[in-house]
Amino acid sequence: MRFSIFILAMVVSFNLDAQTTAAPASIVLEKAVTEATVKNKKVLLMFHASWCGWCHKMDNALNDISCKKYFDDNFVITHITVLESKGKQNLENPGGLEMMEKFNGKEQGLPYWVILDKDGYLLFDSQVRKPQADGSIKGQNVGCPASQPEVDHFISILKKTTSLNAAELATIAKRFRLNEQ
Repeated sequence: MRFSIFILAMVVSFNLDAQTTAAPASIVLEKAVTEATVKNKKVLLMFHASWCGWCHKMDNALNDISCKKYFDDNFVITHITVLESKGKQNLENPGGLEMMEKFNGKEQGLPYWVILDKDGYLLFDSQVRKPQADGSIKGQNVGCPASQPEVDHFISILKKTTSLNAAELATIAKRFRLNEQ
């Protein structure tokens, strides 16, 4: 009887551990790209963490009833969890931080998002790039667009990556401006 209970405990423990292990970032991205290819959409890949308030604001805006359809019609939206707080590292997608860095996100903060074409090639990221006095170009992550310049930047990217019309883009801009409150 004790042996049966021990075996049962081991099986339950193994299953719980399997449920808390996140999929590798490469698998998450591969799945999104495959879906985007089939549906002829682009991928909106967001790097986020459970503790990140701005990440939650971004998700809330993307899923708001006023504009959810516009995003769903144009993008496969997926998430890669990175930079989790101590004790929650099991939520991170293995390889996620390296993927974020590959997409120009090193030290850019969260949320950090990229738009990929249906073949997985980077089209845009969430950085606004400005020429510096030394001739270099420095990028700054807009994260979850909220201020007018951030929202304007986001809308300019949506204009280049979707066929959304002016009214639809205005609806998205209005919703994202609510993030500043």
